[in-house]
Amino acid sequence: MPFMHTHKNFLSKFFAAFLFIGSGLTQAQVNVGLPTAELKTGIYRIQAELADTPKAREVGLMNRTSMPTNSGMLFIFEQKAGHCFWMNNTKIPLSIAFIADDGKIVNIEEMQAETTNNHCPKAAVRYALEMNKQWFSERVIVPGAAVITGLPKK
Repeated sequence: MPFMHTHKNFLSKFFAAFLFIGSGLTQAQVNVGLPTAELKTGIYRIQAELADTPKAREVGLMNRTSMPTNSGMLFIFEQKAGHCFWMNNTKIPLSIAFIADDGKIVNIEEMQAETTNNHCPKAAVRYALEMNKQWFSERVIVPGAAVITGLPKK
């Protein structure tokens, strides 16, 4: 769950960049009502819920007990900043990739469930993608790799 940094009106720009798909998850597994997007990195497709509002970012993946293998949550912020995350009330361990506007991974952090340690980007970013723990390392996806292409440039 991130420390809160609010934004508005960015989602419309983001929608133009990605193909939206239905979630395919049960209602108990999702932050109800969140839109989803299909993201790609290399040969892998990711079904990402979009946390693009203060409430969605606040709840994040809290209280879930599992997440499908190629599913995750993309946190979207209007402003580039050092958006830090922590795992209070998050029951599953996660990996987080901090992503620059050009879609390249800045850094990846492994996060343990139910902890309050801060996990921060090494540079100011507007995007963070949470996946199951070690999802990135198991696929040899490292900093510098492109996760998201076609992000709007500012």
